[in-house]
Amino acid sequence: MNRKWYKEMSVYHIWTRSFCDSNGDGIGDLGGVMSKLDYIKSLGVDGIWFSPIYPTPNADYGYDVADYRDINPEFGTLDDFKKLLDEAHKRDMKVFMDLVVNHTSDEHWWFKESCKGPDNPYHDYYIWREGKGDKPPNNWKSIFEGGAWEYVPEINKYYLHLFAKKQPDLNMDNPKVREEVKDIMRFWLDMGVDGFREDVITFISKAEGLPDGIPIPVACGIEHYLHGPHLGEYLDEFREVLNEYDCFAVGEGPMLSLKDAVEFCSEGPNKKLDMMISFDHMNADGLLVEWIPRPFSLKSLKSNMSKWQEAMYDKGWNCLYLENHDHPRVISRYGSEKFRVESGKMLAAMYILQCGTPFIYQGQEIGMTNIIIDNIDDFKDVSTFNNYRLFKNLLKFSDERFLKLANRASRENARTPVHWSAEKNAGFTTGEPWFKINENYESINVEQAEKDPNSILHFYRKLINFRKGNDLVIYGRYKEYDKNNRRAYIYERTYKNERLLVMCSFASRPMTIKAPAGYNLEKGELIITNYDGATIKDNAFKAKPYEVRVYHFK
Repeated sequence: MNRKWYKEMSVYHIWTRSFCDSNGDGIGDLGGVMSKLDYIKSLGVDGIWFSPIYPTPNADYGYDVADYRDINPEFGTLDDFKKLLDEAHKRDMKVFMDLVVNHTSDEHWWFKESCKGPDNPYHDYYIWREGKGDKPPNNWKSIFEGGAWEYVPEINKYYLHLFAKKQPDLNMDNPKVREEVKDIMRFWLDMGVDGFREDVITFISKAEGLPDGIPIPVACGIEHYLHGPHLGEYLDEFREVLNEYDCFAVGEGPMLSLKDAVEFCSEGPNKKLDMMISFDHMNADGLLVEWIPRPFSLKSLKSNMSKWQEAMYDKGWNCLYLENHDHPRVISRYGSEKFRVESGKMLAAMYILQCGTPFIYQGQEIGMTNIIIDNIDDFKDVSTFNNYRLFKNLLKFSDERFLKLANRASRENARTPVHWSAEKNAGFTTGEPWFKINENYESINVEQAEKDPNSILHFYRKLINFRKGNDLVIYGRYKEYDKNNRRAYIYERTYKNERLLVMCSFASRPMTIKAPAGYNLEKGELIITNYDGATIKDNAFKAKPYEVRVYHFK
């Protein structure tokens, strides 16, 4: 397996608005990040990924970019970012930007020019079509906001927006647009940025003719842009830029097939991306998305994680994560708030010790949980409000019933301010926070976790530093055992003459976990666990709730 620096790193993911506020305006900013660089470094991570920090009207909190070559004034200035970049590099941490090029904000100057009509040189930067009589060009539905077409009467045309109305899709079939994207990449790479996370990058090529889609309430037409006809060649163009630098790129591909991921990420001259963000393992408690809930299924989680581990090994590389800005908090989903510390540690070991590059999302390392919001008006996110309309209109949900679902499924659970201390506003800001702070901040915060040697925070540090420079954990082959077990997840990592056996209980009550055939626990060294005491009987152990044990064999 080819050794690469991006395979050996761990990455901390920052959603700046909710990370730390340095000026008291209630909004996280680059000054707040700067003040916490030593804390981030103390985790043992090797890089920081920023969700979008460009100027934006905040229709989708940064994923509607108004200027690709500047910084959101709410967060700071371009000079502030350059200083932060230098300070991160001084601490041997790389910095990665979000590259959002499927769409822009409708307040981007390209789009303002585009709206002036077909004679404007920027008109074809976006996807414009005439309607069919008094109806839109096709039946596509957006992912965030009703129909996927918005009418502009001044030019008697519709523009396509796969997300919010204020996020018009770029026309990537226009070679001038692709040149713009490459220039944007070079702008940040020349500044010293170390790579990109490419947002919904698999949506950038649409089927020719934009045919009608299968009529479904949300994302109707997705089969015509999920993996469009020119996706591969456009990614190849962007890869040519990446190859000019010592950088890396991870692509987000909602509903992307494993076959496509292997094709895109396979080592060799045709590699398009270094890794893909898979969503499969995040559906263990939902049907395709968190908003269609089902009871948590460990078998689903295991099968999806295992298929990616097995398919990508010796071919491409995995992006390992359990939390980011798009998903609710994992302890509230796959773990247990009752056994928050125990399940938080177990989940951390379960995914970080697999083959791939681990990403840790802000607050995950202290075990932050979902929030309870009592009023629909207190939500902030366009996707939550879109789901509110859908569930009210299609399924006749009451406000009370929708609130219960939103508190479980909304991605806003991950966007509450980080808890730094038990002080007012969790130490996040001296002003009025832009979003509600979870009421449990007095007991769940960084300051408290630093003082507790048994905290989730210290466990993350132990795991990240155990992985660092460890060929067995980084490059070892993965194999799952006892696949039909509904309460335990057991897998091994093997490299040369070493083996690592990871045994995880997902049960809230004691249960017996037996070692797989070929393993003698008495001959292994217990190197990681989340409980004191580790008795073994008959090559098995009585696992406590959410216990994890990691044995090393030579």
